[in-house]
Amino acid sequence: MSKRIDLLGIDPQVDFCAKNGALSVPGADEDMERVVSMIERMGERFEDIHITLDSHHLFHIANPPFWMSSGGKHPDPFTLISAEMVERGEWIPTIPHLRKRALEYVRTLESNGRYVLCIWPPHCLIGSTGHALVPTLFEALVSWERKNIAVVDKVTKGSNLYTEHYSAVKADVVDSSDPTTQLNTKLIQTLEEADEIVIFGEAISHCLKFTVEDIADGFSDERYIQKMVLLTDAASAVPGFEAQGEEFVRQMVARGMRTSTTREYMA
Repeated sequence: MSKRIDLLGIDPQVDFCAKNGALSVPGADEDMERVVSMIERMGERFEDIHITLDSHHLFHIANPPFWMSSGGKHPDPFTLISAEMVERGEWIPTIPHLRKRALEYVRTLESNGRYVLCIWPPHCLIGSTGHALVPTLFEALVSWERKNIAVVDKVTKGSNLYTEHYSAVKADVVDSSDPTTQLNTKLIQTLEEADEIVIFGEAISHCLKFTVEDIADGFSDERYIQKMVLLTDAASAVPGFEAQGEEFVRQMVARGMRTSTTREYMA
């Protein structure tokens, strides 16, 4: 019996991968070229393909329009907003009645130990060019669907206005009223059925990192982490966060994840 191999791509979208993308990750365009070549070379070996899509609205808790300073100015991209700043009134929601919810959010975000709220340039806005898959990858996936009479499993995340959703399988702060922010057990269970899970995407310092960690933590058996194969030449880091990506790889390899490249994998 042949091995079941699933391909998992994290946010391979124009805003992350194009040089003029709203949140362009250096090297991501070349990452996608290598992935496309791999799919064209050995696409028939993939039993299933899962692609996650960052999907935001302009008015979102991690975008500038959501916040303003005491002087009425929206924060610049990459501004860090701590709970203490919100408590002091240095940053307040543009819509005043959201203050309590926003303060609870930044407090919870810090208490879960991941990071302080970072304001990002608006990106992957639903319906925009930047939200779309990289065109060459899109064509490769459509070709795979035609040849295999199959459907690429597209997983959207990030449309809830009040929480960040770096991980494709769980929001950073779960909204109990919104099932899309809660753990995506369906995807995790589907991946458990594969013999190997080949992973690529952007960025290795953020969305890919948190997705892989949450999937690993959600597996019903820790040994399933050994099924994961990260393509290291198809995942780049946000500038300034390279060390975070490197540490992620070290920790996941220690847990059993393997690494390869698009050229070496099943060469």
